[in-house]
Amino acid sequence: MDSLIAAAAQALATGDPLGALNKVSLRDDAPALALRGIAMAQLGDLERARMLVRRAARTFGPREAVARARCVVAEAEIALASRDLVWPTKALAAASATLDAHGDRANAAHARYLEARRLLLIGRLDEAERKLAQLDLSAVTPALRVLYELAVAGISMRRLRAGAARAALARAEEAARWARIPTLAAEVDHALAILDTPAARLLARGEERPLLLEDVEALLASKALVIDACRNLVRARNAIVPLARRPVLFALARTLGEAWPGDAARDLLLVRAFGAKHADESHRARLRVEIGRLRRLLRPVARVSATKRGFVLSPHRAREAVVLTRPVEEEHAAVLALLADGEAWSSAALALALGRSQRTVQRALDTLAASGKAQAFGRGRARRWTTPQLPGFTTTLLLPAPLPGG
Repeated sequence: MDSLIAAAAQALATGDPLGALNKVSLRDDAPALALRGIAMAQLGDLERARMLVRRAARTFGPREAVARARCVVAEAEIALASRDLVWPTKALAAASATLDAHGDRANAAHARYLEARRLLLIGRLDEAERKLAQLDLSAVTPALRVLYELAVAGISMRRLRAGAARAALARAEEAARWARIPTLAAEVDHALAILDTPAARLLARGEERPLLLEDVEALLASKALVIDACRNLVRARNAIVPLARRPVLFALARTLGEAWPGDAARDLLLVRAFGAKHADESHRARLRVEIGRLRRLLRPVARVSATKRGFVLSPHRAREAVVLTRPVEEEHAAVLALLADGEAWSSAALALALGRSQRTVQRALDTLAASGKAQAFGRGRARRWTTPQLPGFTTTLLLPAPLPGG
């Protein structure tokens, strides 16, 4: 490795992409192309970065397996930064194995981190945790240790473990001081700020208040019957009644929860469940049928009883019934929550993270764009979507993603 390449690599490792470009910007050999690509990625020009890294991979010879594997890792990192979550994971796994086989433990660990980070973004928490467990922490740099702890904190946040998340972020903060890279320190600060941002809202006894992550964790461990509108389920301690695939029943349960300890009028239930502003006998008959179904499903945790004007929810052992919902509610709140992380997302990546079809997500994006809440740039496969940061709204690290039932 010549002195300019070594100096450029050192500049990139310390978060100085402009210093790196000053040393290799006029060179077209494979190592210089790779370093230029990484520098452009650090500067935010992700499409140019991807092109340079691919050129570098093609320029390296077939005997330079380690260098080519490093290019694959770099391209995967660029794809992750641009929220292109459909990149070929098998190629990254093969690159990680190659780096391991040739003794490049640091870059092999980085490849495994990227795999874990992708799994975290699409809500596959168990797999992400297993992948992080495979990292050889003795081989990681301070910078990668920051990223590792951020991923650990992200998993803890998704699982509503505020204490574990704060502990991981404290370790990330310490590693960031050793790394001395301002962008990493800023990322840790942003994650810490998330913990002080409302993660949900509580609706109880006709009032509402915002909840931090610690508050949500405490609520779910309490004796309250929680109608969870973030995941469309009803829970009392460890007893869970999933209603995600029963939207009518969940609408009825939520309406009863919002009315507790009083009853919910039949007319209100008809509007919430069926949108029936002018109900006839057929609507009332259907309401009786759906209430019967809800009564059977909720039998382990609560009783649904008829009253003179409607129905009332009566928890068995819980002290109260409350509704937990997102901090901002609208038709496409889940899409907004992902866009609120400040990165540019492709519609395919959003669909993967939300577990929906790409066409459904595209319709949601078009609706948000028409109302000025989202904007697109680029064309075709390079098209990306962003939105301004929403004040008082958690990012994708928190409740919008699927969470475990326990």
